[in-house]
Amino acid sequence: MRLDGVLFFPVTPFGDDGSVNGQALATHVARGVAAGAGGVFAACGTGEFNALSLEEYSAVVSTSVSAASGEVPVLSGAGGSLPFAQACARAAAEAGADGLLLMPPYLVTAPPSGLVSYVRQVAAVTELPIIVYQRGTARFTPSAAAELASLPSVIGFKDGLGDFDLLQRIILRVRQATDRPFTFFNGLPTAELTVQAYRGMGVPLYSSAVFAFAPEIALAFYKAVTGGDEVMVRRLLTTFYLPLVELRDLVPGYAVSLVKAGVRLRGLDAGSVRAPLVDAAPEHVAELERILTAGLELAG
Repeated sequence: MRLDGVLFFPVTPFGDDGSVNGQALATHVARGVAAGAGGVFAACGTGEFNALSLEEYSAVVSTSVSAASGEVPVLSGAGGSLPFAQACARAAAEAGADGLLLMPPYLVTAPPSGLVSYVRQVAAVTELPIIVYQRGTARFTPSAAAELASLPSVIGFKDGLGDFDLLQRIILRVRQATDRPFTFFNGLPTAELTVQAYRGMGVPLYSSAVFAFAPEIALAFYKAVTGGDEVMVRRLLTTFYLPLVELRDLVPGYAVSLVKAGVRLRGLDAGSVRAPLVDAAPEHVAELERILTAGLELAG
């Protein structure tokens, strides 16, 4: 499985009755693939993985796989308690997913050895390739990351901490421990803001929440950063990404709520977010629309 380009993390649309809106999800994923996504990550953080039942999770993954039509790899989230993560892994395989993004155990602070054991026990129930997400309470040491890389099904490591000293040591230790293909990528919220720093460490791959509602902007940024157009990179960062991040930081959970609001602004009814998240306030949606308009004009 090869991941390249801009990675797409779709939202999970909900209907007026609060249930998963499969038709809207299929449209959302198909549009993202047609726009040029390098991969689809369904039922992950932006897709409100934390708020889905196992039955809903299975439906979201199955719908996303069908909508992607084999054009790009489809990976799905897994995490939470060990039994639930294992159940997600099995369900994802049954739904036809190409791999897993293994997120942190819920609200558990554990030593690196315990985190490695968690990954091992999820990997034991599936043959799907696994990307391990370092974020929140899931913080790995370089030696623990190297141990993960020894597991045949673990193919990558997504960093959501932004601790560059730690990440550099992890990269060096993993590269020292294995010569098989192993992918690192930037998983910070609104990752474009730190893409240049990660690229300087040899980590060009990143997830893009913006792609979910403004693929034109996400792809313009990707083209600029990979093509060495520093002027356009700086203009997009200043005009669009910086004010977006400042808006995102006003309310906890807006990293998801604003993306869903953006999807609605672009004409797809994705519904509300589920509690404990809250929908973006009307004045913040208006500000998002202003930021979006400026970004689209700049992206051309």
